[in-house]
This record gives sequence, structure tokens and C-alpha cells, in this order.
Amino acid sequence: MLVFGAVPLFYMELILGQYNRQGPVSVWRICPLFKGVGFCAVLVAFYVSFYYNVIIAWALYFLVASAAPELPWVHCNNTWNTEWCWDSGMGINRTNYNPPNNSRVGGGASANGTLPHSAASEYFHRAVLEMQWSNGLHEMGYPKWQLVLCLLLVYGMLYLSLFKGVKSSGKVVWFTATLPYVVLTILLVRGLMLPGAISGISYYLHPELSRLGDTQVWVDAAVQIFYSVGAGFGVHLSYASYNTFHNNCLRDCLVTTAVNCFTSFFSGFVIFTYLGFMSHKQGIDISLVATEGPGLVFQVYPEAVATLPGSHFWSMLFFFMLIMLGLDSAMGGMECVITGLMDEFHTFFHGRRFARELFTLGAATVSFSIALINVTPGGIYMFHLFDTYSAGISLLCSALFEAIAVSWFYGLERFSQDVEAMLGSKPGLYWRICWKFISPSFIIGVVMFGLIYHQPLQYNGYYYPSWAEWVGWSLALSSILMIPLVAIIRMLRTEGSFMKRIAYNITPIEEHENMERTHCVSRFKPRHWLYV
Repeated sequence: MLVFGAVPLFYMELILGQYNRQGPVSVWRICPLFKGVGFCAVLVAFYVSFYYNVIIAWALYFLVASAAPELPWVHCNNTWNTEWCWDSGMGINRTNYNPPNNSRVGGGASANGTLPHSAASEYFHRAVLEMQWSNGLHEMGYPKWQLVLCLLLVYGMLYLSLFKGVKSSGKVVWFTATLPYVVLTILLVRGLMLPGAISGISYYLHPELSRLGDTQVWVDAAVQIFYSVGAGFGVHLSYASYNTFHNNCLRDCLVTTAVNCFTSFFSGFVIFTYLGFMSHKQGIDISLVATEGPGLVFQVYPEAVATLPGSHFWSMLFFFMLIMLGLDSAMGGMECVITGLMDEFHTFFHGRRFARELFTLGAATVSFSIALINVTPGGIYMFHLFDTYSAGISLLCSALFEAIAVSWFYGLERFSQDVEAMLGSKPGLYWRICWKFISPSFIIGVVMFGLIYHQPLQYNGYYYPSWAEWVGWSLALSSILMIPLVAIIRMLRTEGSFMKRIAYNITPIEEHENMERTHCVSRFKPRHWLYV
């Protein structure tokens, strides 16, 4: 999915942004019929901010908790703990461990009487999220004021990083991009000294090839790699629009994706050394210890740093690192929204005092207001809903139509000439084949599999009601439908026959303007779409 899907489209976004020097919406002057792709990308990035910034708020909460005399997720002697809690400093006597089967864990899931819960897991679910006070979406409760303050602080930091543009945000990234490798290396070295660590790494490196027959694996792989690389969001397109014209964006693409995948692979070693340790301590199979979603960060890593000498210092350093990493990504998403809309509606913003500052404040305020629902006792269920539908199928559709618009309508030859003008040579055969055939085919296949073999949405044993899934699909469709909606509006606003309207709207606006300047409008015949 990386080699034939995400990397080619990531490179395409860098080229589009750097050559045209426009945001993710206005860049579609090159092919006005597909301007809706830009609006789709902006909406996806905005929807992601509704829940992504909540993760940073959780990390901030853990950072403050790390300053306590004793790390609160180490032992089971706290008010929020249950009888199913196991102390990470002690082993578990499996013959004596037999909690009742009819109890509830974390507010939604029925407890499995044979499985204990780590102190870190109960701290996250019961002390931080307070899930025990909610049984689902019908019982959300009120926002937790401590998390509201953390969330407000996160949005405040985002605003201060963004309101002056990419120059202010770019300086922040230099420090935050290097710190994770130092922390991860320390955690890995310490993890390798713990019992069970080697079995964890063995489990990590041993593939289950039979799972390739599971269509959900392919869907998850595509969504994850597109999300991780950032293709389809319009974020890289926004940042690339600030590059110098002859910047080597091919090098940027290859280095960025290589470092991204190395970091994911490297952090996997860190995670599974501690999963192996937890499996050894609990006396259960590692497959039952492993979790997904926010559980990895807020259950496994707290367990990991608790094993280090001077655990308070390392805990604070780890969560500080997490906050900085999260802010990097959050700044990219919000920059996509701000740059995209301000570039598209530049006539409205031009000449207004503090236009950038006020618009950034407005976008942050709206996002913060919606994000508040995620810091209620039932907020984790809404969080999971946002996480599933905000940037799943809609993100893939954004990348798909971006590839189709450039390769089949703007024209691959014209696009190759743009690359040659910037870099001095045309893109190779691999890039051209991926852009026109392979990448779109991969995405279409994944989207079809995701729709045909859709699994019921559930979190921690709680199965979502049908109305909730309808809400999720409505959220996803609201961004996807921008593509046909804007195309229809463009067609209705254009005069002439149906074929002439199509031909006109797949021709770059610059060509129309050039024709008008040279008084050749009467002789202008738009190119036929079959010959693009």
C-alpha cells in the first residue's frame, strides 16, 4: 500500500503544491471540474481535528499526573481500581485469580472472568476517561473539567503556532521531530532487559500470512498508511506551496516516507518488548495483551516508563514528546484548513486587518466546541466514531479523485512537463504508471472491499446502535459528496452543450485567461476530454 499507493500520491501532492503555489482548494484551477477534491480534503482535515486534538489533551493530562509523588497507574490501591486490577509490580497467581463474570469494565464491555486488567488500563479508562459513568452514546454525561482545561490549552498552543503562518510553525518542528528517537531508544534498551521481551519481539516479527485473506487487513493497511504518510489530506500540498520553485520535492518525498516507515517499524519493537513483558507478568498469551487505538499509547507506554529508574522523569519526558508530536500533526491539519480556505476566498480576506489571525481563531473555536463531546464519560465512544469515519473511506476517496483528476483530465504529459520545469527531468515510468493505473486501482479495490465487507462498529465490547453508524456514514459522505456537488455546480455555471461544458471545466483556468488576454476567445476550442 505504501509503494503502490501512498508514496506516488504523496509525491503528486508535493508537485501540485510546489508548482502551482496554491492551497488544496485553489490549486484545482488546473482542472476546475475537480475543485471539490480540495474541499473534500479540507473537510477531512477539519473533521480529524475534532478528535485528534483530544489525544494531545489526554497526553497533557498524563504529563501533569506524572508529577505526582507516585505514578498513579502503577498500583491497584486507588479509588478507581476494581477487583480485576493487577499490580504491575507483582505477578498474578492464576489459580487464585477468578473475578466474577457478570461485572462491567470501563463502562461498556462485559468483563471476561479469565482476564485481569492492568493498573495502567484501569487508570486510563476509569480515572482519566471515567467510562464507568457511561454505558454508551445514549449516556454521554458532562465534560470532565480537567480534560476541558487540557483541551483548551492544546488549542491555545495550536493557535499560537499557526496564527502567523508556516514560518512560526516550522521553527517548532525542528525540536519536536528529533526528540522521539532519543526517548524510543531509551525505552527499547530498557525493555530488552525485562523478562518476556524477546517473546514479544518474536511475536512482532512473525507474520500470520493467512490473514492476507482477510479483506479488513487490506482496508486497515491502506487507511493506516495514507493516514500516516498524510496523502489525501491536502496538508503536504499546503506546505509544498511555500517551497521554492526548484526545490527537490522528489527527495523530500522519498526521505519523508522512508523515515516515517522506519519510525513506525522501530516503535513497534519498543511496543512489543513491553507487550511481551506484560504477557509474561500476567501469564496470558501476548495476543490477549495487545490492544489497538489509544490503548497502545496510554496503556502500554505508561507501563513501560514505570519500569525505568527515575520513572517520573521519563514519564514526563515521554508525554512531553507525545504532545510535541501531536502538535506537529495537528498544526499540519489545521494549516490545510486555513490555507485552503483563505487561498480560495482570497478576495474576501484581502485587505482585512488581522484576517489570518481571526480566521484561525474562528476555526480553532469551532473545532474546540465539537471536540468537547469527546471529554465526557461517554466521549470515548464518540471519539472512536470520529476516528473510524472522519478519515477512512473519505480520505481514500480524496486521494483517488486527486489521482484521477491529474492523470486522466489534467493530463499526464502536461503534469510531467510541470515536473521537468521544476526538477529538470520528467518523472520515471514507475511514477507515471502508478499515477494513472496502479494507485487508483488499489484505492478502488480497497474502498470496494471496505464497503462490501463492512464490520459492525464496536469499542471495548460496546456495539454501536444503527443510528450511530448512520451518523458516522453521514460524516464520511459529507466530505465525499463535495466532489460531485462542486462538479455539478461548475457544470451548471458553464454555458454551451454538455460536452463543451466538460471540456471547458477540465481545461486549466490559466488557458482561458491567456485566451482572453490575446483576444482569441472567439477562436478558442476547448480540448476534447477523450484526448486529454
